[in-house]
Amino acid sequence: MIDRRLFVKRTFLGGLALCLDHWATSPAYSQDLIPPAPPIYVNEPAGTQPSPFRMPGLFPGRVVEVADPQAIVANRVSQPVIRRMLDRALRELTGAQDVREAWSKFIEPKDIVGIKINPSGAPACCSSPEIVREIVAGMQSAGVPVQNIYVYDRYAYEIDVGSYQTLVPMGVRVIGVEDRKLDASGYDSNIYCEANFFGEWETRSYMASIVSCRLTKIISVPTMKDHSAAGVTGCLKNLGYGTFNNVHRSHRSPFSFTDPLIGIMCSVEPLRSKAVLHIMDGMRMLWHGGPLSQNPKFIFPAGILMVGTDPVAMDTIELEKIEAKRRREGAPSVWSRNPKSLTDNNAEFYEDATKNLFYRQPHHIAAAGKLGLGTSDLKQIDHRVLGAG
Repeated sequence: MIDRRLFVKRTFLGGLALCLDHWATSPAYSQDLIPPAPPIYVNEPAGTQPSPFRMPGLFPGRVVEVADPQAIVANRVSQPVIRRMLDRALRELTGAQDVREAWSKFIEPKDIVGIKINPSGAPACCSSPEIVREIVAGMQSAGVPVQNIYVYDRYAYEIDVGSYQTLVPMGVRVIGVEDRKLDASGYDSNIYCEANFFGEWETRSYMASIVSCRLTKIISVPTMKDHSAAGVTGCLKNLGYGTFNNVHRSHRSPFSFTDPLIGIMCSVEPLRSKAVLHIMDGMRMLWHGGPLSQNPKFIFPAGILMVGTDPVAMDTIELEKIEAKRRREGAPSVWSRNPKSLTDNNAEFYEDATKNLFYRQPHHIAAAGKLGLGTSDLKQIDHRVLGAG
């Protein structure tokens, strides 16, 4: 079959043009050690109609946070508590009188909805099945039939480790885009980001076909954790690096070009318009060793849920929380550029919070804000904190 879509190319001239005025965000942060990012080319559908859901979405700059100490007890997540937390957060975000009305602001019965989980780090720290089940129930209350609901991620093997197939409601389809690494069959060859970071042989990253062609709406369920290359993995990274393939090439020790690639990927259509809601799972906060650590000494049962449509604002709040936890634990900032902190020993990294594999790039969040994806200035974020109900 002939693909008759029209496509357009955009060019981003590296991180320098996006990020210069934010380099002094932290006194521990220096960009002098990091080479400038190469030009990044984007090939995407032409003439995409602007959507009111297009990130930063219906409620730019607004983040609703709910915390409840009963949400996770003895490492068990309570689904009844999650239900109360999610209902309160959605009503606060939208101003709706009831939760069905709140869900209806984002989805309608004819939609085909993908729940973009983060199974990376399973089983210790991944998108909680209890939250996924409540999202499914909420969508069904708004009239979306179960056969129109997908739970998906790039890596099928990580979904298998998390046992999502057996933990989500009957009828929900669970999809892993890649059965194995370097499997490109699940990707759209017409939508890609292209850049040569380190002389790699494949310089393109393609968008998952389930996003470009099948789904009409996406609800992202990132986890709250640090990341050895990006600084943190939140809404932006869950969407960008969870939608495009061949992303590991963006970081090679000790350097990382997650800034600006994460934000650029999130700006590509139709991903930008389809990602309508973000529900951040902070039941377990991984404050060091991310994204894959299974070390319980770095996993804190925070019992937090955050909801919003602005991924930049949400990740900005997440970054503040992880930084605060690291300070309390005596760990260096994720902004640190101390060469003595670097190690090429994974085992050492997973045991020692003073060590890291890369110079982290938490600035990818502010860079995404410069692309219009949301608000990174804490003073401009409408951060609403709700206590236990």
